Amino acid sequence: MNHELETDLWPKIEPLLSRVEKPARYIGMERGALSPRHRESDVSWLLIYPDTYEIGLPNQGLQILYEILNERDDATAERAYAPWVDLEAELRAKGIPLFSVDTHRRAGAFDVLAFNLSAELVFTNLLNCIDLAGSPVRSSDRHDHDPIVVAGGHSTFNPEPLADFVDAFVMGEGEEVVGEMTEVLRGWKANKKHNREGVLRELASIPGVYVPSLYEVAYDGPHIVEVKPLHSGVPERIEKRTVSDLGDWPYPKNQLVPVMEVVHDRLNVEVFRGCTRGCRFCQAGMITRPVRERPAEQVRTMVRDGLRRTGYDEVALTSLSTADFSGIEGIVRGVIQDQTGTGGVAVSLPSLRVDAFTVGVAAQIQSVRRTGLTFAPEAGSWRLRKVINKLITEADLYDSAEAAFSNGWRRIKLYFLTGLPTELDEDTLGIAELAHNVVAIGKKHNKSASCTVSVGGFVPKAHTPFQWFGQNSIEEMYRKVNLLRDATRNSKVQLKWHDPEASFAEGIASRGDRRIGRVIERVWRAGGTFQEWSEHMDISRWTDAMAAEGLDANWYVTRHRNENEILPWDHISAGLHRDFLYQEWRAALNENGLPDCRWTPCYDCGVCTGHSLEHVVASSVAPAGGSQGTGQDLSTGGSVPVDFKGVVGAR
Repeated sequence: MNHELETDLWPKIEPLLSRVEKPARYIGMERGALSPRHRESDVSWLLIYPDTYEIGLPNQGLQILYEILNERDDATAERAYAPWVDLEAELRAKGIPLFSVDTHRRAGAFDVLAFNLSAELVFTNLLNCIDLAGSPVRSSDRHDHDPIVVAGGHSTFNPEPLADFVDAFVMGEGEEVVGEMTEVLRGWKANKKHNREGVLRELASIPGVYVPSLYEVAYDGPHIVEVKPLHSGVPERIEKRTVSDLGDWPYPKNQLVPVMEVVHDRLNVEVFRGCTRGCRFCQAGMITRPVRERPAEQVRTMVRDGLRRTGYDEVALTSLSTADFSGIEGIVRGVIQDQTGTGGVAVSLPSLRVDAFTVGVAAQIQSVRRTGLTFAPEAGSWRLRKVINKLITEADLYDSAEAAFSNGWRRIKLYFLTGLPTELDEDTLGIAELAHNVVAIGKKHNKSASCTVSVGGFVPKAHTPFQWFGQNSIEEMYRKVNLLRDATRNSKVQLKWHDPEASFAEGIASRGDRRIGRVIERVWRAGGTFQEWSEHMDISRWTDAMAAEGLDANWYVTRHRNENEILPWDHISAGLHRDFLYQEWRAALNENGLPDCRWTPCYDCGVCTGHSLEHVVASSVAPAGGSQGTGQDLSTGGSVPVDFKGVVGAR
């Protein structure tokens, strides 16, 4: 770790800002920002979001850890974001390193560089930020004075593609583990008894911390044979960390208010974590189980105090499925009533399930201001929704559209995936049919009613039932997009789609083993940063890098896996039993839905027992879209052995 005391780079940075786009990205000084004093004995963390400021600042995970660490008397934390390409060029030309936005302290002066990774296509930005910090990109090249590089977030549940670059991964939720890591690092700084490998060995003893350099991967040809620890005392399997009681962690207490426009520019209050709806494509829903609700009164307090501090006139109640929060109508009503006489506050529920959206919620939301509605049916037919376990019917969607349009909305956005397992052209065209019918419902209330359809290419993710599925090729995804373009032409349906080439690159990064690390490094060295931005994505960088490393892109991306294959992430546990996931994969191929376990007996997925939490049945009556009231067969019995050659839509 580097303890040189040069800290303030602002005199060198300020002259550059007149030559770059959006200089406000780099100045800090937000309402709620801190200017911590660094003491030699403190463990200093630089929390880095490897994308632009306007994407990274609203990230709740980073803001939560920022506050928790700065509340400690033995730690300090500052923030950094990936500089856009114009400032990066200026920094490299002038020899100025990556810096924090809080005090403009150089990144190399921090003890820890900690990355939040919420998407795989930012992996090249992680390498770029490490390099800009003045640290060797590969962990094996770092010395005792270099910062410890840490990463966490949903995209690290397959950490192997970044194993050569990250010293330690935090699997799961970080509120508790960052304090435990700080204790280890503080002792190391105070005693100076261990070299870099020694402190990494100590970090690996913390539950939920994975140190890839302490593990060896054996291959047989292209396949993984074994992942094993190199030392005794290093765990064979790393279990994710879970915060049991969300009420104990009412963060962020002082949400940052940016000095420029950012995405999701509003007060954000997390109402619960986890999801048991069981959508088989959804990694977030699987890896964040079990459901843990924040106490309703705490939600109201966080909203009331947050609005007063920030000055926002809009609040988003966030979770993976906010309308499933117990008593959501009462919460929305209470938030609005609390602001009576202040000009009103708009409430946004950014993760609405079609089947949970009611006329009552719609009326409450629109009583102040309509903030936009997005529903995610995900698939165009009931058959395919049973495959993916998104158990909402056409009637559910149309009832929700009726509720919205009758309460004054003029536009609804629908989100779908394409390239799902067993998908047929009739399923794809069903997307257009649903959208046309939604428009027809809207026109009964307003002649200008319209529907925006957003289509994303499906990428199978680790720790989901679809982790064995081979995703569609670029050509097949384009073909399906063109089917939808033809079916929505000259209508009130506006079609948007995610670049199939970016989805293919995401497949490489998200499904890879350690060998893909060399590919990511090649893409980065070829100039491939900001790969989530369409103007910077170039699939040839990825295919050329794969070829240069002698790796077959289709073997990683479009190939089906079998039950006995060792997957790159099998030594990482999200708490789910592997046989549960495989049974769900078989149920998907049999078109069998599985109702939400919050309204049924436990399915023994492994999460609740694995984390000493009891399975809580929310109600004896299932909500709309569950096993009751749909008139559809959701039986999960009668599974048959999987024939991968019989999976439709594989290429």
